[in-house]
Amino acid sequence: MKRKQKFLMAAFVLTLSLLLAACGGDKNADNGKQSGENDGGKKDYGIKFLTIASGGTGGTYYPLGGTFATLIGDATGIEANSITSNASAENMASIQKEDVEVAFTQTDIATYATEGTNMFEEKIDNVQGLGTLYPETIQIVALKGSGIETVADLKGKTVSVGEAGSGTRANAEQILEMYDMSVEDVKARNLSFDDSSTGLQDGTIDAAFITAGTPTGAVEGLSATKDVIIVPLDNDKIEALIEKYPYYAKETIPEGTYGADHEVETVAVQAMLVVRSDLTEDLVYDMTKAIFENTDKIGHAKGELIKTENALNGMGIDIHPGAQKYFDEKGVKAE
Repeated sequence: MKRKQKFLMAAFVLTLSLLLAACGGDKNADNGKQSGENDGGKKDYGIKFLTIASGGTGGTYYPLGGTFATLIGDATGIEANSITSNASAENMASIQKEDVEVAFTQTDIATYATEGTNMFEEKIDNVQGLGTLYPETIQIVALKGSGIETVADLKGKTVSVGEAGSGTRANAEQILEMYDMSVEDVKARNLSFDDSSTGLQDGTIDAAFITAGTPTGAVEGLSATKDVIIVPLDNDKIEALIEKYPYYAKETIPEGTYGADHEVETVAVQAMLVVRSDLTEDLVYDMTKAIFENTDKIGHAKGELIKTENALNGMGIDIHPGAQKYFDEKGVKAE
């Protein structure tokens, strides 16, 4: 009888030990999982899909958008994709409607959106900056032999001033203003970059305003078959424009661009990425890191201009805490 009791007691102790070991193993397994991770070992950012609003296929946003989607997807495990759009102003509206999570825009358009001015009837209050990227050059494109050599020559001509409500349209209005003109002084057409290129090629328009990083795909395509010129801005007009609208900066288009044999003086705003303010700090931090630490993987020429140390310059709107955390770690300050 005593032997049986000893046997039962030993069995009980052994069973209890196994149970405690199993519990301890489960606890250690849980502790081995990083905070915020899901069962797949990836962080749980609260979303599984992410959409980047870029621009038209003839601009610079479109190819960059595809690259950024790949970089973000590889870094986070989120299914990221880039979609075409009418660019800056439409992208800000898409952020407001929560149709997209990330968007390209111009710094001037981002400012208008958060202030509820210009083409925005109300403030967009759910957007924050991720980082500025590179200069968006205002290019007034015409064909050689068109008789258009100065901005003043645009008067009475058929001119694409950008799509309705676009950043390009706002740039055209402000530059024409410096020359005591308005869009009513030209035969204005609201065309995309690709349609502007086609219009110049077939002669249905005389000139086009195009705001994009140079070289711009649509203009490069045109210059392959036609001799193009970029109409320069006069220095005094550039100074007056910057004084009234401080988000502009003087910009020089290098010799050789589109086959030109000389430099062209014009102005630029900054391209930037914005995000919805409800995205988590972890997600935006990892997105920012993925982009700015992999610029060597950007095939477009503008990749050389996208630098961490410049990413806060000219932003003009509040930065997302996740992006701010990354730039703080890098010691980046706005100039």
